[in-house]
Amino acid sequence: MVTASRAWLIWIVGIFAYLVAVSQRTSFGVVGLEATERFQASAAEISFFTVLQLLVYAGLQIPVGVLVDRFGSRAMIAGGALLMGLGQLQLAYADNIPGGVLGRVLVGAGDAMTFISVIRLIPLWFAPARVPLLTQLTGMSGQLGQLFSIVPFAIILHSAGWTPAFLTLAGMSAVACVLVVILLQDLPPGHPAPEPSQGLRATGISLAKAWRQPGTRLGLWSHFTVQFSGTVFAMTWGYPFLISGQGLETPVVSALMTLYVAAALAAGPLMGSFVARHPLRRSTMVLLIAGATAAAWAAVLLIPGRSPLWLLAGLVVVLAVGGPGSMIGFDFARTFNPSHRIGTATGIVNVGGFIASLVAIFLIGLVLDLLQATGFSGGELYGLEPFRIALSVQFLLLAGGAGAVIIIRRKVRRMMAAQGTVVPPLRAAIARQRRVNAERRRTP
Repeated sequence: MVTASRAWLIWIVGIFAYLVAVSQRTSFGVVGLEATERFQASAAEISFFTVLQLLVYAGLQIPVGVLVDRFGSRAMIAGGALLMGLGQLQLAYADNIPGGVLGRVLVGAGDAMTFISVIRLIPLWFAPARVPLLTQLTGMSGQLGQLFSIVPFAIILHSAGWTPAFLTLAGMSAVACVLVVILLQDLPPGHPAPEPSQGLRATGISLAKAWRQPGTRLGLWSHFTVQFSGTVFAMTWGYPFLISGQGLETPVVSALMTLYVAAALAAGPLMGSFVARHPLRRSTMVLLIAGATAAAWAAVLLIPGRSPLWLLAGLVVVLAVGGPGSMIGFDFARTFNPSHRIGTATGIVNVGGFIASLVAIFLIGLVLDLLQATGFSGGELYGLEPFRIALSVQFLLLAGGAGAVIIIRRKVRRMMAAQGTVVPPLRAAIARQRRVNAERRRTP
């Protein structure tokens, strides 16, 4: 009982740290218009803030995955919180583009150290049957962090100003750092200590083995395909599109963003349950979410004039499902890799969605600026017609990601067929589902 209580405490501290990290990550999506004025920046320059942050985040995922396997979650999460606090402190007083970019780089670096480290704690502290659902619940906690940036942070920003708002975020990171140092523990009592740190050669071999595993690459492309569109919407272009493009009032936009968080929270447990019960249908779910995302964007961007509120709400709900859907990628990493390589494999998977996000964010800003430079936008940088064209670049990424999922999925299935067996976590899940199906057939 003591061990179980300790496990839940470890998890709660971990998800609090992740909640804080997501609030730091998504805060810039709320200040897009204010940042344009504060830094006298163009659309491409504003998108560069988020692109560089995501580039740092994505670039550090594999190194962080390797480091967390070697040094543990506690050191990485505490270090990440410290870096994010320093970044928000820098941003609070920045009044030019270089100063602001430096702040976001520090935030991106700290953010990169958090999620993988928290995810790695779950299989160490909990039974395998609970891992898929707890992984989803961990991802859901990040949505609460986004809710903080949508409502309280936005209120502080508009009432007290730029500097107090970002100082609040820096304070949250400080609290998270202290809690992690005091309360977090890497391994449960009685768990064997990790092996001595490997050299660079052994680390490279472990990384290469994780990459050569088709299941890891399937996880990467799954994450790439379904995660980016919601990230683009929440972190950078959602607010300008809804306010300037669709002409909505700020309270309505805040309500839609809150709906985004609520839908993601509701979808998380359902997605976790689906993954646990149908491990051989995970990639199919990824493709269904990708198709729904493309259909929702097509409906909003093709309809003449501004979209009705119900259609925008539908788009928000579909985009929200992509967050829990992207967690399927981490389940691929877990089930196709041994426990000592989970951090490395998870880091590889986590690169996918954020690479897609930074590409999409940058391309959207670039297209908006080009349309204004050519006179197509009629001098309105964030008008509806320019947004229709700029946001359409997402279809290219959705199509490319879905195609990659289909190709890699075939390799995974061929590998499983050649082995004649299923990896142990999958075998256990399939056996459970067969027992459930058999019981249903026996029921009159």
